[in-house]
Amino acid sequence: MTDTAAAPARPAHAEATVRFRIEDAVAGLQGDLASGLNACVECCDRHAGANRLALRWVAADGHLEDFTFEQLRDMAARVANMLVAQGIGPGDVVAGLLPRTPELMAAVLGTWRAGAVYQPLFTAFGPKAIEHRLQTAGTRLVVTDSANRAKLDGIDRPVQVATVLSAGESLREGDVDFRAALAAAPTEFQPVIRKGDDLFLMMSTSGTTGLPKGVPVPLKALLSFAAYMRDAIGLREDDVFWNIADPGWAYGLYYAVTGPLLLGQATTLNEGGFTVEGACDTITRLGVTNLAGSPTAFRQVIAAGPGAAERIRGRLRVVSSAGEPLNPEVIRWFDRHLGVPIHDHYGQTEVGMVVNNHHGLDHPVRPGSAGLTMPGWRVVVLDDAGRELEPGQPGILAIDIARSPLMWFGGYLNTDTPAIAGGYYRTGDSVEFEEDGSVSFIGRADDVITSSGYRIGPFDVESALLEHPAVREAAVVGVPDPERTEIVKAFVVLAQGHEGSAELAEELRLHVRSRLSAHAYPRCIDFVADLPKTPSGKIQRFLLRKAEIARLEQDQRQYVS
Repeated sequence: MTDTAAAPARPAHAEATVRFRIEDAVAGLQGDLASGLNACVECCDRHAGANRLALRWVAADGHLEDFTFEQLRDMAARVANMLVAQGIGPGDVVAGLLPRTPELMAAVLGTWRAGAVYQPLFTAFGPKAIEHRLQTAGTRLVVTDSANRAKLDGIDRPVQVATVLSAGESLREGDVDFRAALAAAPTEFQPVIRKGDDLFLMMSTSGTTGLPKGVPVPLKALLSFAAYMRDAIGLREDDVFWNIADPGWAYGLYYAVTGPLLLGQATTLNEGGFTVEGACDTITRLGVTNLAGSPTAFRQVIAAGPGAAERIRGRLRVVSSAGEPLNPEVIRWFDRHLGVPIHDHYGQTEVGMVVNNHHGLDHPVRPGSAGLTMPGWRVVVLDDAGRELEPGQPGILAIDIARSPLMWFGGYLNTDTPAIAGGYYRTGDSVEFEEDGSVSFIGRADDVITSSGYRIGPFDVESALLEHPAVREAAVVGVPDPERTEIVKAFVVLAQGHEGSAELAEELRLHVRSRLSAHAYPRCIDFVADLPKTPSGKIQRFLLRKAEIARLEQDQRQYVS
C-alpha cells in the first residue's frame, strides 16, 4: 500500500505533518473495498443501535424534526424495497429532484442500500438541464415532488417517476406514490454488497463553460470524504454541524450528507432557502458550532452588516468555505465581527476536496491561501510541458495520481478526459506554491488575464476591490485590447447606500492599484445590479468576457460601416 509520507513532495505539504496510511483509512469502514461494502451500511446501519441522532431537519414552515440512525435505516430499507419493485437493480441510476427534506435523505440512502447509484438534480434546474443529465447517466427512475414534477414533462428519454405528494394532490398516471409505496414496504432489506470500484454516485460537472459531463463516483471515494470531514472540517463529536450547501451539488452531497453520516455524526438540513436572518435563526436555535458553506453565502452575511450577525457572535467554533476562492476581506470580517476562524478549502466535483486550510490539523494559515494538500493526496503545479514547478512559478494545479492513494476519479462518463495524462490529473486551475507549501489560487486557466506581458489573476483584483467599503461583489475579466493584448475590466455590485459614478470608479482604480501594482488594476469599471452565477453560486466570468467581446465586435462593425 502507498504511504504518502515517503512520497517525494516539493515543497513540504500538509501530509508531512500527518503520516497517512491507506490501511488506516480502510480500517475506518465496516466493509472492505476488495471483499465488498455498502454505502448505506457505512453511513447509517453501523451507527444504529444507541438511538443516536442522525438528522436535524428544519422544515420550510420552521418546525424542527429529529431523526435517529435507526429511523433513517428503516426509511432507507423501505425505499430500497420500492426501488426493487420498480425493477431497479445494482448499478442502475436513480435520481433525486427534491428539496432538502427527509424524503431526500431516504431516497439517497435507499438507493445505496439497493446497490444502485444516486444522481443529484438541483431543484432550480430547468427541464433541459435535467434532460441532459438523465440522458448522460441513463437514469432509470427519478424521485421528485409535486412542485418539480412538471419539469419532467416532455423529456425525450422515458424514465419512471416516483412522486412525493402533499395532502390533496393527485398522482400522475403511471407515477409511483412515493409515500404510499414506502408505507406499504417492509423495513427489512438486506443491503446489496458492492466492490470499492463500483459506483454509488453519478455526479455532473457544473457546466460553466460547456455541457455538463458525467462524473462517476466509486465507493472508494468514501475514504476521501471521511478524511475531509476529519482533517479539514475538523468535525468533533460535540459539534453541531451544518453544511448549508444544497445536496443537489457535489459539496452538499459529499459533505452535508455522506461525510458527516459516514463519521456517525448528525447533519442538518434546512428546507428553506438561504437568508442571513434564517441562517442566524438556525445557528441560534440548534446551537450550531461547525458551519460550512460558500463565499457567496458568507458575502451575504457581510452585506447585511455587523448588527444582523451580532446574535451569533461567539457561537460558532469553526467555519469552512468552498466552491470558489475565499477573499481575505471575508476572513478578516468573520474574525472581527463573529469571533470565528473561517478557512478556505479547495476541490472539484471530480476529486472532492484536496487542498485545505485544515481545522483538524495543526499548520500555519496564510490569509488568501487555498491551504495545504490534504493527507492522502500529492498535489503539484505543472507547466505547459507537464513539468513540476518550484514555488513562485505559476502553473496548473494537478494531482499526482500514483502518489495519491485517496484519488478516485478515473475519467468522465463515456467521453474522453484529456485532463488525465502523463500520470497527472490537471484541474484547469492556475495556481502557484508559496515557500511554506501553501497554494495561492490565481484563477481558472481561462480566466487569467494577460496584459502588457503580465499575467494577472482575477482573484487578487476582486479581493482588493472587496476591501473597499462601497463594494459588495466584484468580478474581473480580461477584454481584448490592441495595445496591451488585454486590459482588466471589473464589474462591481455596490453595497447599500453607494451609487456608481465616474469619481467612485476612479477611487476604486486607485484603491486597487495601491494594494497590488501599477499594472494589476481595472482600467474599466462597470457598476451592475448583479453578476451572472451558476445555480450553485459560482460567478460565471466567461459570460461577462463573452458579452464584452461581442460588444467590441459590434462597435468595430459600426465603426467600419
